[in-house]
Amino acid sequence: MLSKLIFSAVFLFTVSIAFSQTDDGRKLSTKLIKVDNKIYMLQGKGGNIGLSFGNDGVFMIDDQFAEHIEQIQDDIKTISDKPVQFLVNTHFHGDHTGANAVMAQTGTIIFSQNNVRTRLEEMRESEKKKIPSEMLPMITFSEDMTFHYNGEKIYVFHVHNAHTDGDAMVYFTNSNVLHTGDVFFNGKYPFIDTENGGSVKGVIEGLSKAKLIINEDTKIIPGHGNVGSYSDLQKTIDMLSNTYKRVARSYINKNTEEEVMKMTDLTKAYDAEGYGDGFITTEAFIKMLYGEVAKERSSIDSNDEKNRKALEKIEQMKKERSEKQKN
Repeated sequence: MLSKLIFSAVFLFTVSIAFSQTDDGRKLSTKLIKVDNKIYMLQGKGGNIGLSFGNDGVFMIDDQFAEHIEQIQDDIKTISDKPVQFLVNTHFHGDHTGANAVMAQTGTIIFSQNNVRTRLEEMRESEKKKIPSEMLPMITFSEDMTFHYNGEKIYVFHVHNAHTDGDAMVYFTNSNVLHTGDVFFNGKYPFIDTENGGSVKGVIEGLSKAKLIINEDTKIIPGHGNVGSYSDLQKTIDMLSNTYKRVARSYINKNTEEEVMKMTDLTKAYDAEGYGDGFITTEAFIKMLYGEVAKERSSIDSNDEKNRKALEKIEQMKKERSEKQKN
């Protein structure tokens, strides 16, 4: 159910920028931001789109919602009349893949990590409303792939069980620009889709992997939020690590979820910086953290219980042996 809601448009982020008018009269807010000489970020209702412009054509990362793609295409044409030749989906959520079918019908070739296509296929089967098969990525990969396009090497790599189980990041090596997809929410608490393979530890590991590839001068296009930096990425890693450890300590101390939700000190410093003002509230973030801790601790506690019983059995055997020797 959660996946269905997400795909149908659960992310409706609003940006305070100039408005454009759609055919049906609704206002769509978009902003095209120059990140580097050839790389742009397009903000609108949905995940941030990445765009590479050059002599070969247009390379696109994510495409937001189908109902807004006409405006997005018009925005792209203000920079280049060349076609969008390639599109990479960073994961399967609808605010990043909703316009896939429209893009495919214009001749764009869609790429993704294997699990993205699998998730989209599952949703096509479960949805009562028919979703066109064109929305499925045509080419998939397991770990990574490289494009040589618009005069630069574009490295696309998988990060495991982070925001989802099919996340990909895209690094423009010459321009030194990284698109993270939703593994990185800049300055806000992230949504981590734990029902579809995501995990807090996976996000931390994924961002740490990205740090090994980029450098301190890299410009970062997040899944949501403004263009970030290497230090912004590190700040998110620290935020996730710190809050997770605090919630874990509370869980170990036998605090219930309800009790932990009332512990405002857990996230006080980050709340003061506006982290809870995004789509994911402080309460939703702490609830997710508690669930992740409980999931991890359940296996640990189970093993501890097994070890305890094993020790009790050994002690009982020693006692029985001692009794026999006395007799």
